[in-house]
Amino acid sequence: MILEITLTNFFSINEKITLDLQAANLQTKEARALADNTFAVGNERLLKTVAIYGANASGKSNIIKAVKAAVDMILDSHNYNEGDSFGFKPFKFGEKNAPSEFYIRFIIDEVEHEYSFSCTRDEIITESLYYYPRGRRALIFSRDERISGGKKEKYEFTNVIRRPMDVASNTSRKTLFISRASQMDREKAKEVYRWFNEQLVFSYRGKTSVAIDRFLGDNKDAVLRVLKAADSDIVEFTYKDGELTTFHRRNPALPFDFNTEESEGTKILFKIMLTVMDVVHNNKVMFLDEVETSLHTRLVEYLISLFHSSKSAQLVFTTHNTHLLDMTRFRKDQIFFVNKRDDGSSDLYSLFDYKDFREKMDLEKAYLQGRFDAVPYINEFEDTNKELSSAECLSMLKGIDADYQKGVFSTAMKKVLIDAIEDAAKRAKSKEAYTNPSSTIHLLTDEITAVKR
Repeated sequence: MILEITLTNFFSINEKITLDLQAANLQTKEARALADNTFAVGNERLLKTVAIYGANASGKSNIIKAVKAAVDMILDSHNYNEGDSFGFKPFKFGEKNAPSEFYIRFIIDEVEHEYSFSCTRDEIITESLYYYPRGRRALIFSRDERISGGKKEKYEFTNVIRRPMDVASNTSRKTLFISRASQMDREKAKEVYRWFNEQLVFSYRGKTSVAIDRFLGDNKDAVLRVLKAADSDIVEFTYKDGELTTFHRRNPALPFDFNTEESEGTKILFKIMLTVMDVVHNNKVMFLDEVETSLHTRLVEYLISLFHSSKSAQLVFTTHNTHLLDMTRFRKDQIFFVNKRDDGSSDLYSLFDYKDFREKMDLEKAYLQGRFDAVPYINEFEDTNKELSSAECLSMLKGIDADYQKGVFSTAMKKVLIDAIEDAAKRAKSKEAYTNPSSTIHLLTDEITAVKR
């Protein structure tokens, strides 16, 4: 379980940003109705899901990308050799040679831990691990490669890790100490390493510890509900001797071999559910970029509900799906926005920061109107009378809906356009209308073309 993650100088992230999964103290009627969206660990109350919204190229995907890059370093840095570079890029327009920083607070067996490191693309600079065994912060190890001298000067240890200097002596500036210590069979390091390796999932098709027969047996009803939501006509399935057999609505007595006779989409859906159920049942943490990419909207809603009904599983996801922006589904502290700063870097903030926004307000409409900034504008051209090219029109439409196809208007697209017209009408009505109807229509048209989004 994760309490918070802080990132600095990864990809489009320049200044420090924090993804906070600690539940705020919300006492409204609407928040109390969503009590299942949180869970308690000791004195802490944490969020089960967090949704991240933002315009295209705002950097919302880079948040998950940065977390994965940091986790990959933890898992793999003991394999790095001289001349290798770490798998991320710092903020391109930032200070040259400024370090990138990763910090995470998490819980293992109800004990809080803090782990952090800073680095360039070529070497580790600092690293530390603390924990709270009796509710008080205690050091496990720290290192600072900026300190002159040998390993004894650069490292500090308590007695938690056995023979720590043996590990330090085998840890180069290309390698994280936690990675090397786990490799050298140090129990506490192995515990932390296993947590990063087993509890964090970054793909629908990630590692899973659930046996297929057990999964399908224990979750049969859930799988069938998912298949129905995906408009599949599968009404029954069996699993015996390693073979999955499906049965369809058109002829429930006729068996289908899953591997050879089902569609690729159905096969993928089964794999997705296998991973998701593993995460939910074993209370892991899942990070998904653009959650709707592989799933229908109804399936995304069902996936979110699985996490909300879990004991302590967590889901962090980015999305363009404004339909999910519903205060009957999420608390204010579960919604985050990413906006691009003037310097091109990404800023992360929460709906909770908007104290004047009430749960009874229309969140989706407010977002599409640009109230929280992290949404593309319909028109950013200074000359509103300019005739746009086909390419410019297509670019603007894709800015509203990344999946826009010619002749197909999504719900999100319709809402933005309707809201623009409504806003323009209100502005036109506030002015003195002409007695000539055509002149009045001309006035409304001017307002529509002038309105900024």
